[in-house]
Amino acid sequence: MDMNNISLKKIRELIVFTALLVIALWKFDVVLDVLRGAWEIIFPFALGGAIAFVINVPMSFLERTLWGKAKEKGSKVAKKLARPVSLLLTIILVIGVIALVMFGVIPQLTNTIGSLMNSIAAFIPQMQDWIRDFSHDNQEIMNLVNKLQFDSDHAIKWGMSLLGNGAGNMMNTTVSAVGSIVSGVATFFIAFSFACYILFQKEKLHIQVRKVFFAFMPKKKAESILGVFSLTYRTFANFLTGQCLEAVILGSMFVVVLTVLKMPYALLIGILIAFTALIPIFGALIGCAMGGFLIFVVNPKQALLFIIVFLVLQQIEGNLIYPHVVGGSVGLPSIWVLAAVAIGGNLLGIVGMLIFIPLISVFYTLFREYVYMRLKKQRIKKITKTEVVEYKN
Repeated sequence: MDMNNISLKKIRELIVFTALLVIALWKFDVVLDVLRGAWEIIFPFALGGAIAFVINVPMSFLERTLWGKAKEKGSKVAKKLARPVSLLLTIILVIGVIALVMFGVIPQLTNTIGSLMNSIAAFIPQMQDWIRDFSHDNQEIMNLVNKLQFDSDHAIKWGMSLLGNGAGNMMNTTVSAVGSIVSGVATFFIAFSFACYILFQKEKLHIQVRKVFFAFMPKKKAESILGVFSLTYRTFANFLTGQCLEAVILGSMFVVVLTVLKMPYALLIGILIAFTALIPIFGALIGCAMGGFLIFVVNPKQALLFIIVFLVLQQIEGNLIYPHVVGGSVGLPSIWVLAAVAIGGNLLGIVGMLIFIPLISVFYTLFREYVYMRLKKQRIKKITKTEVVEYKN
């Protein structure tokens, strides 16, 4: 009788699921509109969750470092002040980084663009002389080379128009997604407030989530799902921490080495490489290309030296720093890292590259554990190229 009831329940669930799927496909436009409306409602809270996740990593580190011993001793003052003070310091740190970029990098970038324009204008005649000597003053080649002209005013106007179009497109996208600038500010305020609430009440929310899962699911299934959530959080947090720390170390190395070698744009190139290093695999190459071009325009010989320095520092970073800083935090083989970067880049661009590495790492870990469980169930201890070793009875 129980088996019949279970079968009827599964049949009803299948019929309801099939009916909903047919309706969704039949009224696909209506379903999309409903999903868009739901996403607009959920978006501030989703953004707040993302902000809370990012802020929680440095906040937890500060809380453990500054208040860990005091909390272990049972200090009431430490228990009350640890979280708000750590959050305040984290926010100050974030604002400080933004201020450093705005007031430190942007002025230098503006000066760099101005000097770069002059360098390009001075470089083109030199390049024409090199090509003239190399081609032995071949008229056909020189006719093409002499057509190369660089007008700094025209380049600035083109850059401003490009930025204007980009800003206009971005503004149109923002307005269409959020509704208006005022609505966007309100959305960010709600998201930030929600993030602060999550951070202040994260232990309580954690217990509440566990209660919900154990209340509506069997114990083993609830434990499995919560285990997946815990693995996902650890993987993303370790990846975020490791990538940011590794990028800061790599950028600092370049600033110091390029300054010692008296190469131009040392600070700017170091910051560019630090930011591009956040992009796995391809980021460093992008930073190398941008830095090499900036130096090449000023001094081609130093550009060659920069490439050599880049290769040396990359070897040091890849073999010594990265394994210790990031190490096995992601636990994903290189071939799957490349696959994750390719898939994420095609789907979501740079953000996809960053998200898909820890995401695929979670799937890889779960699938590996499932495979080992299946092998153990079949009493297989080890598999090599030539044999299958089974457990002894």
